[in-house]
Amino acid sequence: MINASLSELSRALSAGHISSVELTQEFLRRIARLNPTLNAFITVDEEKSLAQARAADAALSAGTAGPLTGIPVAQKDLFCAKGWLTTCGSKILSNFVSPYDAAVVERLNEAGMVCLGKTNMDEFAMGSSNETSFYGPVRNPWDTGRVAGGSSGGSAAAVAARLAPVATGTDTGGSIRQPAAFSGLCGLKPSYGIVSRWGMVAFASSLDQAGPMARSARDCALLLNAMAGFDPRDSTSIERAPEDYCRELDAPAADPAKPLAGLRIGLPREFFDDTAPCDPQTSAAVAASIEELRRLGAQTIELSLPNVRHGISAYYVIAPAEASSNLSRFDGVRYGWRAPDYSNLEDMYCKTRAQGFGAEVKRRVLIGAYVLSHGYYDAFYLQAQRIRRLIAADFAAAFTQCDLLLGPTSPDIAFALGEKTDDPVQMYLTDIYTIAVNLAGLPGISIPCGFAQAGEKSLPIGLQLIGNYFSEARLLNAAHRYQQATDWHTRIPEGIE
Repeated sequence: MINASLSELSRALSAGHISSVELTQEFLRRIARLNPTLNAFITVDEEKSLAQARAADAALSAGTAGPLTGIPVAQKDLFCAKGWLTTCGSKILSNFVSPYDAAVVERLNEAGMVCLGKTNMDEFAMGSSNETSFYGPVRNPWDTGRVAGGSSGGSAAAVAARLAPVATGTDTGGSIRQPAAFSGLCGLKPSYGIVSRWGMVAFASSLDQAGPMARSARDCALLLNAMAGFDPRDSTSIERAPEDYCRELDAPAADPAKPLAGLRIGLPREFFDDTAPCDPQTSAAVAASIEELRRLGAQTIELSLPNVRHGISAYYVIAPAEASSNLSRFDGVRYGWRAPDYSNLEDMYCKTRAQGFGAEVKRRVLIGAYVLSHGYYDAFYLQAQRIRRLIAADFAAAFTQCDLLLGPTSPDIAFALGEKTDDPVQMYLTDIYTIAVNLAGLPGISIPCGFAQAGEKSLPIGLQLIGNYFSEARLLNAAHRYQQATDWHTRIPEGIE
């Protein structure tokens, strides 16, 4: 059952071929066996998981189950979950047990899903490799000497290694899509505001968005159905009529051989010209995917996003500025870890934050405080916000010519552990193709599109599709039709059984 889709698991549970307790136990056994190597989970609580599984079996027996009832899920450790440690991968929250559930956790609990545990992540979601975690780096199941991507690397590794059927992630500048690309998964960053951020510990509030990580576009759609919805507790939540994100996946095509006929896909020059920092194997896989999409009936259009090149610069002003504000609450007074030795209140603040935060978090908090300071606010922060508006305008203009945009998810495959930790700029550039999507608040999905050879290992390559606001159903349908014609998403890391 570890390779079964969500639909297959749902049918097996409904028919009584397997119970939720049995299914949960199987994944818990796999976590116990493989997690010491992969470090994908920070917290596992077998008692809590099996209690949820027993409740799911009762609902299945009573005939009150939904499509996801009894199916296990891994939760990124950025989501508060009642009675669970919620650490955000940080020492400063290493003893914090949440007294309430985040909206995403509530919704998945209401759907009857079973939480397997909380997954490892870059500290406060600040990182592109899952190496900034207080709990150590996550290792990529395809090659344990390489990173799984970040910040949702624990969720990515858990699903890729079949430690969980699906997982939640969060995406501030690519933190769902990039680890999905590195791990051979599908990862969807929804439009800003369609999944509640309530109870999701904030990094950069205008950029953060929760989304699903799974082995197929269909599984992402099923999980998004449960995650999405208006939440009055979240001031950034958008009040829209509920929709079924699976609705286009099985709709009959006028020409079954060309299920994407009529779809216009834009190819931004900035993603493909000579200045694009893309590995040749990645470029070749993306080019082959474009040909496959054309064969499926899609039309491709060359266009330009002239300001997208400034996305990295704008992001690394805006995101640290918001982080410096959001992380000011972690001071050792109200909750979380506190420095053991201090002489007065100010000393306690200073020592708690100095000892409780890791180097990357400190770097971003300092940058954020600097760009918001008197004399620099106009020069840096306001200028970055102007660039953000220009990037959003570029996307709006592009979507008058096409339905979706396409490009690589990451310029390279998963890199070796430690390879970029001493060069923050090179680390930041791994998100060069994903960051603009967050700045504009658009939806984007990464899907597997091939493999690159790295020594004796074959490592996954990700293809990114970007949609206009609230076009998740169209995005998922394009990804699904591509996956019906290819098998990249069905590959399993060597040694994972």
